Amino acid sequence: MPDERDAPTGGLLRLFRAAPFRLTLLSLALFAFAGAAFMAYVYIAATGEARRRTDAEIRREADNLVEVYDRAGPSALNTVLVSRMAGERRFLYLLLTPDSRKISGSLARSPVEDFSGEPTWIRFSLSGFDEDGRPRSIPARGFQQRLPNGDILFVGADTGDDQDFIVTLVRGLWGAGTLVIVLGITSGLLVSRNFTRAMTGLTNVVASARNGDLTARAAVRGAGDELDQLAEGLNDMLDRLDRSMSAHRHAGDSIAHDLRSPLTRLKARLESALLDMEAGRGDARQALRQALEDTDGVLRTFSAVLAISRLQAAGEAPNAVVFDPAGLVGDMTELYGPLCEDKGLEIASDIAAGLTVRGNPAFLAQALANLVDNAVKYTPPGGAVMVRLRRRASGDTEISVTDTGPGVPDLDRSRVVDRFVRLENSRNLPGAGLGLSLVAAVAQAHGGRLELGEGPGAYDGSGPGLRAALILPAVA
Repeated sequence: MPDERDAPTGGLLRLFRAAPFRLTLLSLALFAFAGAAFMAYVYIAATGEARRRTDAEIRREADNLVEVYDRAGPSALNTVLVSRMAGERRFLYLLLTPDSRKISGSLARSPVEDFSGEPTWIRFSLSGFDEDGRPRSIPARGFQQRLPNGDILFVGADTGDDQDFIVTLVRGLWGAGTLVIVLGITSGLLVSRNFTRAMTGLTNVVASARNGDLTARAAVRGAGDELDQLAEGLNDMLDRLDRSMSAHRHAGDSIAHDLRSPLTRLKARLESALLDMEAGRGDARQALRQALEDTDGVLRTFSAVLAISRLQAAGEAPNAVVFDPAGLVGDMTELYGPLCEDKGLEIASDIAAGLTVRGNPAFLAQALANLVDNAVKYTPPGGAVMVRLRRRASGDTEISVTDTGPGVPDLDRSRVVDRFVRLENSRNLPGAGLGLSLVAAVAQAHGGRLELGEGPGAYDGSGPGLRAALILPAVA
């Protein structure tokens, strides 16, 4: 039995293994690298700019002092240095003799060692105290040059304030970067937890479906994101799979139930024929022919039930293409022409050109064949069958078959499309009651419908007739 104390640790480990959290850490690592590079650039740029500004100020001050020397001589320069040291805190001054002895200035000695006489820049440090009175080293920068009379002039500046500003700026950037990283990790944990929770629901649904429970469904949060799209797709897939399994179970039950009667009749006829043959009476050939006809009927019933179940399970027509149904309607009319002629029926067609439908030509041909076959089967000699292809005002395509047979009463039109339903006036005719069921399934699979209505009216006392219309949706 697992230790319950390990559960939080395991959950935390799963959280750290989650893809969103790892992506968050990767993004933070890239951000930290970019932030460090940015702060290095800021530090280098700020330090360089502060040095250039300080150098310019030092050089300008040195030029001013040299100008005083050129205009009034060494004594005037010394006087100016003394006055500026009394009031100027920014600059550092030192005036030396040619042999480096101090004449005046705020420094005890020059920070430039082994001065060769060429203008020289130098970076050095001063001793000072911080705000708490503790000793500290203060950075400084200076410029030294030789005057025309051989004296040495040094002008420097305290750069401690600039350095403190740069350090404060960098510390602020580091603090901001640290805060961003902490907030990023926190947000990554929250996002990862929500993502893991949503993914756990999806994986639980998949596990349930794998174990045979097709009723489990994923929760759709309503956010409209990829997880919701995945959940909706998974639910739709499970719905189709559940329908398919139910349809196959129903098809198996239907086949087992509805083939029992014809198989029982077939067995009874074969047993009767066998008894007749043993008794020396009966026609064995006729018995075999009847058995073959019964077998063909069983196979047709089986094929029809299987086709209906396949269409209902798929929910849509397989291998659908866009095509002009005029050729299909014309071929079907021509195919049933000889049969109508043998039965004494007139068959005609009214086919509109330039129409298009989207569907499976084989299934649509089977549906139309069932409609025409029913019309020919139930129309008495001397009647007529009309096959029509036209566009409705709504834009839908209509393929209709109208006959002058007995028709279907209003109360029976809703149930005549169910499986194995046969009306009283068709009991003495061959069939299993699956023709209109298949047509209805084909129509539904194509996004259309089957409409049953009254035909052209009473004809020769045979009834109002029937108009069966396969309505297919318009194709853009």
